[in-house]
Amino acid sequence: MDMDGVLVHEEHMVPGADEFVAALRENGIPFMVFTNNSIYTPRDLRARLLRSGLDIPEEAIWTSALATAQFLEQQRPGGSAFVVGESGLTTALHNIGYVLTDRDPDYVILGETRTYSFEAITKAIRLVENGARFIATNPDEKGPSREGTLPATGAVAALIERVTGRAPYYVGKPNPLMMRSALRHLGVHSENTLMIGDRMDTDVRSGLESGLQTILVLSGISDEDTAELFPYRPTKVVRSIADLRDHVNDPFKA
Repeated sequence: MDMDGVLVHEEHMVPGADEFVAALRENGIPFMVFTNNSIYTPRDLRARLLRSGLDIPEEAIWTSALATAQFLEQQRPGGSAFVVGESGLTTALHNIGYVLTDRDPDYVILGETRTYSFEAITKAIRLVENGARFIATNPDEKGPSREGTLPATGAVAALIERVTGRAPYYVGKPNPLMMRSALRHLGVHSENTLMIGDRMDTDVRSGLESGLQTILVLSGISDEDTAELFPYRPTKVVRSIADLRDHVNDPFKA
């Protein structure tokens, strides 16, 4: 399931999310909490969720930063990267033995941050122009905050692409790569797994393209009118995750 918009809104738990997670545990159903946000480590996110009233173990949290690190470890083990991002991304890369450098790196990796630096973006542009491979953790163009919309990774990636003429490879949702890496991590098969999310363009699409059934909750980004604009549909639409807490073993029956 996605995190923001499904389980929490910023620092506040979606009502009933704790009861839904408890029902999963009581019924022995394995689960993974997803986020395209690469700012935080799983430990950071666990602490954030605990403050909101949700007890989610670190090993049940999967971020676009972890998916990016796993992808790079398979593609070019022991490589180097120039990173525009926060500790969630740099920690994931350090953990796979990557060297972070601005001198002839194998990759420029763009992640999420609340403090995008013009200097760092300019450095990234010049490194991409000089041949560094361009990776972005996720394609989200904007994100929410209490003050309003914030530019996100996809928007900054578009800036770099416009200048360099080089498009990034996006690892996070809706790339099925992130979903499949999580399925392997859980040790489950797509036929017996479903994706719960609040966005048609990332959550539902990534689930659909990975062969999962999907549930759209209306407690986040997409509403019923938005859902009708897309050429694909979720398997089911519910108001919030609380609507699923009493029938986790058969969420499509009720």
